[in-house]
Amino acid sequence: MTHTILIVDDDEHIRKVTAIYLENEGYQTIKATNGNEALSLIEQHGEGISLVLLDVMMPGMTGIETCLKIRELYTMPIIFLSAKSEDMDKIQGLASGADDYVTKPFNALELLARVKSQLRRSTKYSAAPSTPKNLIEIGALTINTDTRQVFVGQTETRLTPKEFDILELLARNKGMVFSIEKIYERVWGEQYFGSDNTVMVHITKIRDKIEENPKKPIYIKTVWGVGYKI
Repeated sequence: MTHTILIVDDDEHIRKVTAIYLENEGYQTIKATNGNEALSLIEQHGEGISLVLLDVMMPGMTGIETCLKIRELYTMPIIFLSAKSEDMDKIQGLASGADDYVTKPFNALELLARVKSQLRRSTKYSAAPSTPKNLIEIGALTINTDTRQVFVGQTETRLTPKEFDILELLARNKGMVFSIEKIYERVWGEQYFGSDNTVMVHITKIRDKIEENPKKPIYIKTVWGVGYKI
C-alpha cells in the first residue's frame, strides 16, 4: 500500500526538502502552503491522505486551528513541525489532536522514523476488526439486537421475545449479577411477587437453547442466593 502524506508549511524550502525525503522512501506527497489550502485538499482527498505533517506557525489559520478543524471529521495521524520547542507548546499541540511533535530544524532520519511509526499504528488500528454496535459477542454466542437473532457458532437458535429480552439484558451487562426480582421488573415491567418462578423457567429454557450442556452452563451463571449473570 502506498501512503499519501500531506505536507503543510508556508516555507517552500521545507515543503520541497521534506517531500524529497518522503518520496525517496516510496511515499506520495501533496503540499499546501497554509491551513485553508490544507483543509481544501483534505476535503478533496478525504481518507486517501494517510498522514499530515503540519507546521504550527503559519500566517492566517495557525497549525493548531487547522488541526482542530481536521479532527472534527478525520482521524489520520497528524505530526506537528514547529520551531517552538517549549514543553507547553508541545502539550498544546498534542492537546489539539496531534499524534506527535517534531521540533525544527529536524533530522530527516528522525522525521522519517516518526512518520513510519505513526503509519504503523494507524494501519494496525484501522485493520483491526470492530464489532458493530448491534452485535453482542460472548465466546461463540452472538446476539444481534437489531434483528433479535441469536447464534451459537454459525447456528441460529430461536428464542421467544421474553427469552431474548432476558438474554440481552444479561449480555449487555456482562459480569453484573441480576436478581430474579430485577430481571422480572426490567423485562416484564411489572412488580415482582416472590412466589413467581417465571424468570427461573425462562432461564432454564434459554440455557437449553444456547448451552452445550445446560446442567453445566458456560454463559448464564447462577450466583447462589443472589441471581444470574453472563
